[in-house]
Amino acid sequence: MDVAMEHVGEISLAGALHRRNLRLRLYCLLIFTDLLAISIGFAIGSFVRGDNWLSLSGIDLAYPVLPIYLLIAFNNKAYSRPAITSGSESILRAIVPLAITGFSLLTLIFFVQAGNEISRVAFAIGFGGTMILMAGFRMAIVIVVRRTAAPKLVAELLIVDDVPRAEWAERQVCDTIFAAEAGIEPDMGNPHMLNRFGQMVSKYERVVVRCPADRQLDWSLLLRGANVDGEILSPGFGKLGVLGLQNFKGRQTLLVARGPLSYTDMAKKRALDVIVTLVVLIAISPALILIALAVKLDSPGPVLFRQERIGRGNRIFHILKFRSMRVENSDSRGSTSTQRDDKRITRVGAFIRKTSLDEIPQFINVLLGDMSLVGPRPHALGSLAGNQLFWEIDREYWHRHALKPGITGLAQVRGFRGATHRDVDLKNRLQADLEYLHDWSLMRDVTILFRTMNVLVHSNAY
Repeated sequence: MDVAMEHVGEISLAGALHRRNLRLRLYCLLIFTDLLAISIGFAIGSFVRGDNWLSLSGIDLAYPVLPIYLLIAFNNKAYSRPAITSGSESILRAIVPLAITGFSLLTLIFFVQAGNEISRVAFAIGFGGTMILMAGFRMAIVIVVRRTAAPKLVAELLIVDDVPRAEWAERQVCDTIFAAEAGIEPDMGNPHMLNRFGQMVSKYERVVVRCPADRQLDWSLLLRGANVDGEILSPGFGKLGVLGLQNFKGRQTLLVARGPLSYTDMAKKRALDVIVTLVVLIAISPALILIALAVKLDSPGPVLFRQERIGRGNRIFHILKFRSMRVENSDSRGSTSTQRDDKRITRVGAFIRKTSLDEIPQFINVLLGDMSLVGPRPHALGSLAGNQLFWEIDREYWHRHALKPGITGLAQVRGFRGATHRDVDLKNRLQADLEYLHDWSLMRDVTILFRTMNVLVHSNAY
């Protein structure tokens, strides 16, 4: 099993990362050619009418056009997979942001009453020339990609489960593993196996499973929490909750899972995480030192408490907290919820838990990339709702891990936090987490952060 997993790891690094890097390089080429088109287009406009007729208060219009266009283009997914494989999609996703940029500049020129400073001819030539060049560059890139690199753009993995090897021995059309050899099975009650599966598919964007009909539902559930496009090779629909039909090397597949965020969305979410986290950590660094000293002086043991939690793609990571319990009473599996007047908690621990100061080291998890500021709260492996493990309450539980776990989340600002004495306590959180997963937006993250601050201020217990 270890040898098989080692082999899978080598495949992931050599194949999947190469494909991702190739696509990222093509995105960078698109950005470069877009900026080049803008520069050349406005240079032509300036040449025809003179530099003074294409500047606003001495500033060349090309300078404000560049950042405005890029901001709108990223939001319009001008640098995405369709933009390097489809000529019409690529051109449309670039021209629309360019048109919005031009309209925005015209609006600005009107309000500052600078119409006499700008030549209409130079303005039209600048944007018209840019549009023609941008379309030409993008079409050329798409043609080259289609002829040379199209099959190499997506990191694909085929998992063969309980199907005779002879049927697939000569079909090495992509990275292929046999589930039994890799020690992988769709067992939703085994978090350590789910962690291994999550590690295995983390380098891929598309995972296709070939398995018998009676195992398709189990594989479907496993794929939905893996943060990948997951498909089942099947001639019929069955009872899988299909999102759509796809094609894999000439055979029909059923799309049963999709990664919730595009590269652009992930970049925006990560930028928010890093910027806010750095600002917060710098601002509260004196308080961090004081809390660490208080924890150390109150009881013997380490300042930080590390505990295994379930993260994105059902992969296990170690969450960081200020230690609030005595070392000999620490609950590393999290199987026992804390109670009022819990004897395991130290004096300093009681205060930092009440004020949520024990959660601050999780900002370090955010910087490390294990967590996000906003997302489903990560649970310990032994977390119970009543007398049942969380994933025994509802099989949808694993789907919440398609996104990074968060320091706060939609469930928390709605009041679904604290001990889980009944199964309904877990179901309420799960419903909110899945809602957040399906309706993510950057503005929703910002709103949840502000609502979290409001909860902290008014309740003193988060």
